[in-house]
Amino acid sequence: MPDSYPFRTEMEIQIGLINYGGHLGNDSALTLVHEARMRFLRALGFSELDIAGKGIILADAALVFKAEAFWGEKLSVGVAAIDFNKYGCDLYYCFESLERQREVLHAKTGLVFFDYTVRKPVGVPPEFSAALNAYTQESDPN
Repeated sequence: MPDSYPFRTEMEIQIGLINYGGHLGNDSALTLVHEARMRFLRALGFSELDIAGKGIILADAALVFKAEAFWGEKLSVGVAAIDFNKYGCDLYYCFESLERQREVLHAKTGLVFFDYTVRKPVGVPPEFSAALNAYTQESDPN
């Protein structure tokens, strides 16, 4: 996991995300990750289907549960983009309970930048790198 998360947002766990065990379900955790990714991209001025005319596809996903999370619980979510390669990068997520002051979920998704018109991976758009660098510099308190 990264040392810092330049992007932060807050979410509340909705009832539809709760499983029969009474806590956040593993499938629902990916829904929260998706929401966090959408908010992160929007903060950079993009969407999943329009990053300087290109889209993204999810290459992989990993979840590590640290504690239970319950209906109505408010979470602080950090997102960081690191581990860049020719066609993409990894997004790391840290979900923390605001009420219980503990981490509840770590996640990672591998992104591949994709040209949907030719159905092939493409290099990381320079506009994405520039927006990420600008956002990271703005959010750095030093």
